Amino acid sequence: METLQPVQEQKANRLINVLSLAIPLAVAVLLGIRQKVDLGNWTTYLPHINGVINTATSVLLVAGLYFIRQGNVLAHKRTMLTAFALGSFFLVSYVLYHLSNESTAFGGEGWIRPVYYFLLISHIGLSIVVVWFVLRAVYFALSGQIAKHKQTVKYAYPIWLYVSITGVVVYLMIKPYYVH
Repeated sequence: METLQPVQEQKANRLINVLSLAIPLAVAVLLGIRQKVDLGNWTTYLPHINGVINTATSVLLVAGLYFIRQGNVLAHKRTMLTAFALGSFFLVSYVLYHLSNESTAFGGEGWIRPVYYFLLISHIGLSIVVVWFVLRAVYFALSGQIAKHKQTVKYAYPIWLYVSITGVVVYLMIKPYYVH
């Protein structure tokens, strides 16, 4: 028999579920807009900033794992919340870029082309999936539900790290094809 969750827990789960669906859906809708919004030339630099954000997030994720394995909970918490904040900033930056600029086509040929598309597709697919896991992991940690946090992180961490690292790799592979 399932135990009833307190009202607060139910509200948090509802919010996490709504955000986990709304964020990817909103991004998909915004990416599908054919008429681009002129936000200025500064937006052409956003992919490069996003590459830096993904790199920093990857480093922070590895540092966060190191800190928790060393028993430094405070450093782990600060590192992981910074990674979460960077992920949120990345999302805003990504949306602004694609709202105002056409997507860049990958120009590579030969064997590198399917490698690029495999990385890109797996990166995009897992970036959608990871939202739910990360939101739950953060909620459980901040609400002191450490056992649930650890259980969620078993899935959230490797997916988030993969998404961050492949974000950097995909960026480096497509970087030569960006036009300013």
